[in-house]
Amino acid sequence: MDNTTALTFTMTAYIAMENYKHGLFAVFLLVYFMIITLNSLLITIIHQKKELHQPMNMFTCMLSINEMYGSTALLPVIMAMLISEMHEISVKWCMAQVYFLHTYASAEFCILALMGYDRYAAICCPLRYHSIMSYSNICKLVALASLYPLIVFGCFYSLTIQLSFCGKVIPKLYCVNMELVKNACSNGNTSFISTVGLVLILVFVVPQVVMIVFSYAYISRECKKLPRESQITALKTCIPHLLSLLNYTIGSLFEIIQTRFNMSHVSVEMRIFLSLYFIIIPPIANPVLYGLGTQIIRVHILKLFVKNRIVPRHLVKAIVAA
Repeated sequence: MDNTTALTFTMTAYIAMENYKHGLFAVFLLVYFMIITLNSLLITIIHQKKELHQPMNMFTCMLSINEMYGSTALLPVIMAMLISEMHEISVKWCMAQVYFLHTYASAEFCILALMGYDRYAAICCPLRYHSIMSYSNICKLVALASLYPLIVFGCFYSLTIQLSFCGKVIPKLYCVNMELVKNACSNGNTSFISTVGLVLILVFVVPQVVMIVFSYAYISRECKKLPRESQITALKTCIPHLLSLLNYTIGSLFEIIQTRFNMSHVSVEMRIFLSLYFIIIPPIANPVLYGLGTQIIRVHILKLFVKNRIVPRHLVKAIVAA
């Protein structure tokens, strides 16, 4: 590191993609289009149909909105950087991107935790479900899932924005907080910030993990009391959430491991794919899981497709029954 304060960072991961940047631009454009289209379609269907105005579907809409927010914070910038001759980003925009991506990731986990709690209330307390998930309670839960990530990450972010930067290289396609800390001048208390980051990850993750484990422990215990057919029905309603949770957890672990540990033994292309997993795969997979995995939503989507002659009418009954 030199002694001059950096005004821009060079994103070196783009150099490895130089030879096939136009093809990747087309791929990212298609991915972004799919994310916006699939999530917008799911939100529109749920919004228009009153019978879909159920707590779980409201959380699903919240999840879709958050995923469009996170993808919009990243993918347009990646596409612009791909076709640019200079793969540089200003310090100010880099810090803004850190804020957008970290709040997206934090909110995603909060929403998934709330969805787990909703499954607990529906399966373990069916007679009290509508009182537990009343409109006022849902508003409180939504407010909590929105504000909690902003407050927790805001505490950490307030330390990062005070840093000055002597390093000028970020070996990724986008900015993350740990890379900013690594590029900070030695007079910034980087070891303290790194330690605070680990502590805040625990503070943030533990409540959600406890809520999810609590929910599924009680769901498992309750299912053992039910007849076989009722067990299968109850567990089917949990499958989209469990797959979403697993998908997001895998992607987040990929990113945390890359940021915190030396991954030089892994090829650049693989590191790039793993770093993009949490921001691309869940936003595409989740609307499919909740749209096609939830029968009532699947029916409305298929009716819309039949109305617009996208899907032949004779295929609808077979798909709905699946």
